[in-house]
Amino acid sequence: MTTVLVDYDSGNLHSAEKAFQRMAAEGGHGPVQVTSDPDTVARASRIVLPGDGAFPACRRGLAAMDGLEEAIREGVETRGVPFLGICVGMQMLTTWGREYEDVAGFDWIPGEVTRIMPDDPALKVPHMGWNDLVLDGAHPVLEGVTTGDHAYFVHSYAMQVADPAHLLAHVAYGGPVTAIVAQGNVVGMQFHPEKSQGAGLRMIGNFLGWRP
Repeated sequence: MTTVLVDYDSGNLHSAEKAFQRMAAEGGHGPVQVTSDPDTVARASRIVLPGDGAFPACRRGLAAMDGLEEAIREGVETRGVPFLGICVGMQMLTTWGREYEDVAGFDWIPGEVTRIMPDDPALKVPHMGWNDLVLDGAHPVLEGVTTGDHAYFVHSYAMQVADPAHLLAHVAYGGPVTAIVAQGNVVGMQFHPEKSQGAGLRMIGNFLGWRP
């Protein structure tokens, strides 16, 4: 059982790799590998798609890797592999990204990604730093996580889900901001769980042990 962190030149994966390796070792969940090789992704038991930067650049960066998106789609859509999207990796789960231009996402969780517009002008964008999660739904990945647990965010755009049933958690930042979504074998986290201390590590461990 191998978990792969997909490397498509969109951010430093060092801290994510260490966090996933730690929780995999603690839970006996097998090896964790960072890779851009489609064949390795095609054989993976779990797929993690991180992402830092702008939605269009990340989307095109992934598409530029020959065969990589196809391997991810085959794993998620055909084999039902558990999938976790982190930050822009989560945003790519939706139908459309509206950052600078309209760019299609995977369309696994219907909705769109739009700029955060706090109703308090004192709140700056990007939304950066610690914020308290507010749980909106139950899910195995949230086992042991409660409303008020902290997560670390760095983003200017956020997902708007078309179906509220797909929303697992939000945070308050001049209005609700989507934090966690899920549908079937797919989960997305807008924050960085690898930088979110105890709560983040617990969610990583839960994901590694999840059987959809």
